[in-house]
Amino acid sequence: MKLNEKQIHTMRRIGPLLGWVLALTAQAAKPGITLAALDAFAYERIKQARVKAAFLNYKGYRYATCLSLNDALVHGIPNNERIRTGDVLGIDIGVKDEGVYVDSAHTIIIGVRDAQDSQLLKVTESALMAGIAQVRDGVHLGDVQAAIAQVITKAHLGIVRDLCGHGIGPELQMEPRILNFGERGTGPILNAGMALAIEPMVTLGDWHVVTDPDGWTVRTADGKRAAHFEHTILVTQKGSEILTSRPQNATLSAYARVLGRMEELR
Repeated sequence: MKLNEKQIHTMRRIGPLLGWVLALTAQAAKPGITLAALDAFAYERIKQARVKAAFLNYKGYRYATCLSLNDALVHGIPNNERIRTGDVLGIDIGVKDEGVYVDSAHTIIIGVRDAQDSQLLKVTESALMAGIAQVRDGVHLGDVQAAIAQVITKAHLGIVRDLCGHGIGPELQMEPRILNFGERGTGPILNAGMALAIEPMVTLGDWHVVTDPDGWTVRTADGKRAAHFEHTILVTQKGSEILTSRPQNATLSAYARVLGRMEELR
């Protein structure tokens, strides 16, 4: 679906706000904090940004974030479990305003970095960027999917097949479905003005996943760790524009300055 200028303008405004919320939440993820407290922290930042938490009450979900620990891949519920040193934590947040959505995810390692976990995160983020690099007006979606898969396969890691990225804009999840594997020259053709949420999901072991009894948390079936990276991007004539870029070093004071600049765009 091609977005109109007003929708694109709004997504360009709220995308950086989501990037900062995500970066601040990652910085707040320290050993000893509960997932519930981290969710509350993120929710306060979202409210400060004067946007709405996209996940809250979406299809009955009751939280502002999805926080997925270790073998949990996506949709982890922010409960009272405490984060520990060495944990792998996936942080997935969406926001909405003026009838449009943006969505982004980032996986981090808490404290001490295990070499295998570090490689998992590096490959997953590299796969995301490889997919984004293929995006432009007129290309097949299969070209994007194949580029993502090539990075993951080369590293001998698992490509999750039961979950996918999606179109985004006036709905949080819409067509097209964006698998993390595919064949070049196949699939829908991308057009300038479309927005996509591209999100590789990668495992250290087998690609099969299971869902917890809570109906939300998706885990690796073999119990091995997983990573998830996601950006909302805009398809352009010559390539793509990442709408949810994250700062390397977020601070609350810098966040306040960003809010001021974003308010000018309203």
